[in-house]
Amino acid sequence: MIDPEKVALGPALPGLLREAAPRVAVVGDFLLDGWWRGRSERMCREAPAPVIDLEERAYAPGGAANTAMNLAALGAHVCAVGLIGADDAGRTLRGLLAEAGVDVAGLCSSPAVTTTTKVRIVGAGQVLVRIDETHRGRFSEEDLSVLQDSAVRFAADADALVICDYDSGSLSEGLLAALAVMPVRPLTVVDAHDPARWRALAPDLVTPNAAEAARVLGASFPGGCDRPVHIAAHAEELLRATGAAAAVVTLDRDGTVLLRPGEPSHRTFALPAAEKQASGAGDTFVAALTVARAAGLPLALSADLAQAAADIVVQRPGTSVCSSGDLVRHLGRTGLVLSQLELAARLGAERQAGKRVVLTNGCFDVLHRGHTTSLNQARQLGDVLVVGVNSDESTRRLKGPGRPVNSQADRASLLSALACVDYVTVFDTDTAVPLIEMLQPDVYAKGGDYTPDMLAEGDAVRAYGGEVRILDYVPAQSTTAVVQRILGADDSRSEARPVVGA
Repeated sequence: MIDPEKVALGPALPGLLREAAPRVAVVGDFLLDGWWRGRSERMCREAPAPVIDLEERAYAPGGAANTAMNLAALGAHVCAVGLIGADDAGRTLRGLLAEAGVDVAGLCSSPAVTTTTKVRIVGAGQVLVRIDETHRGRFSEEDLSVLQDSAVRFAADADALVICDYDSGSLSEGLLAALAVMPVRPLTVVDAHDPARWRALAPDLVTPNAAEAARVLGASFPGGCDRPVHIAAHAEELLRATGAAAAVVTLDRDGTVLLRPGEPSHRTFALPAAEKQASGAGDTFVAALTVARAAGLPLALSADLAQAAADIVVQRPGTSVCSSGDLVRHLGRTGLVLSQLELAARLGAERQAGKRVVLTNGCFDVLHRGHTTSLNQARQLGDVLVVGVNSDESTRRLKGPGRPVNSQADRASLLSALACVDYVTVFDTDTAVPLIEMLQPDVYAKGGDYTPDMLAEGDAVRAYGGEVRILDYVPAQSTTAVVQRILGADDSRSEARPVVGA
C-alpha cells in the first residue's frame, strides 16, 4: 500500500502504483471492438451510400475487457471474469487479453453464447456506421451458474472487484446475491448502466455518467457549467439509492464530480478531445480510479489521476489503453519561465498547433495544497496552462509590507517545476487585465474563493470572446494561514512580527 501522506499527482505516482500491483477481478460484459478503416472516394450506385475501399481491420477488447486491459497497463494483476462465446470473436478476445497479461482463467466460453462484437466502419476519418452482433435470447442456467462460481472464487482472492454491467443479462440476480453474501469482499467498484441494481453490495464506489445518475434519481440535470452543481445537490440521494460509500459521476467533456457523504464535492476537469473516434475513455477512468484506490490513495487524488488517464486516451483514435509510461510522460511536463513578449510568441505557435490556452494568476507566495489543487484543475481546462505571477512590488501593494515571503524569481521557478504548468510569466500590475489583453487566453481560470462578478478581469476576457471558469474552493488553505502557523510555533516571534494581508 502507498502512504497517502507521501504522494501527489506527478510523474512518480504511476511507478508507485505499478510497484503496489494490486490484484483486481473484473466481472462483467466482455466484448470485442472492431475498427475497419479505408478510403472513401466514390458513392455506391445502388444507394446514396459511400463506398469504402478497406485498408485495415483492427480489433481491441471492449467493455469490461477494455477495463481489464487498462488495469493491466497500469500495473495491476488482473483476472477477467465473464461469459463469452466459443466462436472466432471469443477466441480473438481471449487471445488479445492474454497477450496483454490479463489472466483469462475466469472467462467462461460457451458454444451457446455469441460474443458481442461492435465493428465501426471508418471512411475518410469518419465513423460511417457501427455494426453490432450480440447474443440473442436468455443465457442458460448452466452458463450463468459457471459464471457465478467463477466470480465468487476470483473476487475472494482480489484486492479490488470491478463490476462492469452493461445490461447484457449475463450478470444474473444469482451472481449479485452470491457476491452480496461473501463474508469478506474486497474494495468494490460498480460501473453499471443501472448502479442501483447493485445496491445490495454496498459498493465502495459507483461511477455512473450523468444520464445514468439521472435515471437512478428519476430526475433531469441541466446542461452547461451548472450541471455539476445540480448533481452535487443530489449527492445524498444518489448515494442512498445506490448504497454506495461514494460516487464519481462522469460528465464527458466536463470532467467528473466526486460525491462523498458529509464532504464537499470534488471536481476534475477534462481536456478537450481532439480525436472524434476515441472510444472507451470511461473504461480507462474506472481502471485508473480502481488501481489508485486499491493501492491506498485518497479518493480525490484517485479521481484526479483517473481524469489524467482518460485525457490521454481521448486524444487517440479507436479503443485504446493508458499505460504507466503514458501517465509518466503526461504528468512529467515542466514549464518555462518567460517574459511576456516571449510568452506571446510561444503561445502563437501553440495556437497554430490547435492548442487551447488557459491562464490563471496570483501571488503564489507560499505554495500550498489549495494552489496545487487549483492549478491541476486549471490545466485540465485546456492544452496549455499559463500562470501569471504577481511581481514583488505588485504583491506588496496587494498583501502589505510583510509580503511576499518568497521573491518573484523563487515563486516563478517553483511554479514552473509543477507538472501541470506549461509557462510562467511575471506581471507588475494590480490586476491581470493587461496580461489578459495581451495574451487573450481561451480560458481564464480563478480559484473558488471568487465569483465571476468579483473578478476585475472578467470583462476583459469576455470582450474578446474568452471563457471565465471558477475552480473548486479548497477551504482552510491560504498563504496567510500557513505563515500564521509558522509564526505561531514561536509565540514571542509571532508577537514581534504580526502578519499583514491575506
